[in-house]
Amino acid sequence: MKMKRIVALLLAAMMMVAVFASCNGDASNTSTGSGSDNGDVSGQFVDPADFGDEVNAKIKVWAPDKAVKLFKKHCDDFCAMYPDQNITIEIKSQGENDVSSKILNDPSTAADVFSFPSDQLPKLEASGVIAPVATKYIPDIEATNAEDSCDNARIDDTMYAYPETGNGYYLVYDKSVISDKEAGSLEAILAKCKKTNKKFIMDAGNGFYACAFAFTGGFECTGSEKDKDGYLTQLFNDYDEKEVVDTLTAISKLMKDYSGIFTSLSVDNIASNLATGTCAAGIDGSWDAVADEKALGENLGATKLPTINVNGEDKQLISAFGFKLLGVNNVSKYQRTAQILAYYLSSKPCQQDRCDELGWSPTNNEVAESDSAKNNVTIKALLAQKEHSISQVNVTESTWGQFGTLGDSMIKDPNQDIKVLFDKIVNNIKEG
Repeated sequence: MKMKRIVALLLAAMMMVAVFASCNGDASNTSTGSGSDNGDVSGQFVDPADFGDEVNAKIKVWAPDKAVKLFKKHCDDFCAMYPDQNITIEIKSQGENDVSSKILNDPSTAADVFSFPSDQLPKLEASGVIAPVATKYIPDIEATNAEDSCDNARIDDTMYAYPETGNGYYLVYDKSVISDKEAGSLEAILAKCKKTNKKFIMDAGNGFYACAFAFTGGFECTGSEKDKDGYLTQLFNDYDEKEVVDTLTAISKLMKDYSGIFTSLSVDNIASNLATGTCAAGIDGSWDAVADEKALGENLGATKLPTINVNGEDKQLISAFGFKLLGVNNVSKYQRTAQILAYYLSSKPCQQDRCDELGWSPTNNEVAESDSAKNNVTIKALLAQKEHSISQVNVTESTWGQFGTLGDSMIKDPNQDIKVLFDKIVNNIKEG
């Protein structure tokens, strides 16, 4: 077994913040679910009969750090709907990028319900650690959520997860520095940043963002297939290598021409740099919408990614776009309770709260039509960029790593032979 596959299964040590949802609350003070076809029984989300003989369930939930507080509220509400079930829910902060590796390390100690990006679904399914969605809830999920979000939650004809939110990125900028017109061109953005002595921030060493360099050149990941050992291998389109290399070269030249301006930092640094005025623009996602808005206030600008000029042609930057999903651990001792909780956490009221309070893009059709979604500048930017994206679910774990290597190498050495670098990256991806 190759070293990368061994490393992928190791438990990464990290700090986890735990909170608990109590089930002794007054049900009259809780929010209610849509009920749908499963029965809005006395303000409850589903008919209590759906729990079967499960009582005293102890459920662990993994949520992204910035959503832990809201997940706790939703779990409190859920418990209060069913006081007779005596459910205890523990919510822990868990970075979504590490979810599949954490679960595979030891499914028996992992969360019963977990949030994860859609590209991890093939790995979770292939390993047998994710349970299919409860059949009873599938018609309502399909009827109330965007079709492509449901597609991202399936493998073949089986639905394995509950759609939760869109997952992608866009350009965020300080409107007091960058005009809306300038925001449409990477060259114009960088020129204005240089003129005002401010940074443009992009996490070029992270494959989720750096894939845009190759995607813009016409290099596409089209899915994956299992090799003879059961591991996932990356599939590609028929791409024009010259077009890809020319695009990468144009990006590399901008990195060189604007050295010290074109800055590679984690997206976690964008909001703080916007707030201090050291950054005028960056590539960020809806998970930072609240922080970015706090940093810029009325000067917050957000739109699709800009164009880049390649051999005299302005080419739209192409990104990765997917969804964040909620899954149920296949070895959970409380399958019924975990399924009902995942169903609730992905429901209309919970998505509406996340849209209102966190700026998350909803997959629920009704929430998507709400004023808070339609008037949210970052959600509009995310959806605009979605039209210029490649499905995240098509990209394998090892390919993300190679895209990160590509971007990191380009920004560290913009003078290198880009064709040699690209050929090396492609070979590494094919070797797995």
